[in-house]
Amino acid sequence: MWRQYSITLPCALTSASLNQHGFGSVIRATLVLLLIMFTVAGCNGMQTKDSGVYREGLMTPEGEPAYITVQHCLIGFEGSVPSKSIVRSQSEAEKLAQELFARAQAGEDFSAIVASHTDDSPPGIYKMANNGFPGDMTSNVPSNHVFARDGMVPAFGNTGFPLEVGQVGLAVYDETNSPYGWHIVKRIK
Repeated sequence: MWRQYSITLPCALTSASLNQHGFGSVIRATLVLLLIMFTVAGCNGMQTKDSGVYREGLMTPEGEPAYITVQHCLIGFEGSVPSKSIVRSQSEAEKLAQELFARAQAGEDFSAIVASHTDDSPPGIYKMANNGFPGDMTSNVPSNHVFARDGMVPAFGNTGFPLEVGQVGLAVYDETNSPYGWHIVKRIK
């Protein structure tokens, strides 16, 4: 089936002139063909089928894990999180973050803390790939995404990667490294 589409597109390109009308026709024909291919294939041909991207037990030369899974609670303040209407001040956010961090360190149910307090989307669970290891954002299921460390705010990875499984860390607000507020991070894998 794919062969039929791969022959049609080069023929269209060869027979079209490069004037504005011909170029527009080629683009329209290409878009129609892509729409048909994605509809027939269900977009599955574009997905990574390698479930081995996220691998536990690998380490960086610096001794950090290659891949981690963390859960986080973002505590923002007025104006810090785009598209969120947060009314607490920066000092109120810092106080709340410190209180929640202490509760998490004391063993309180972290998922409950996240559900009740995060300014991100609960459950706030992210898989991350360390520098030098591939991420994978191709899945249609967001919980299967593996975010590249350098694709997140720096404080998120700087706090998450040194943690042992079960440990909790706090990334403090910083305009450059943690611009959205305070991140209370728990490593879960």
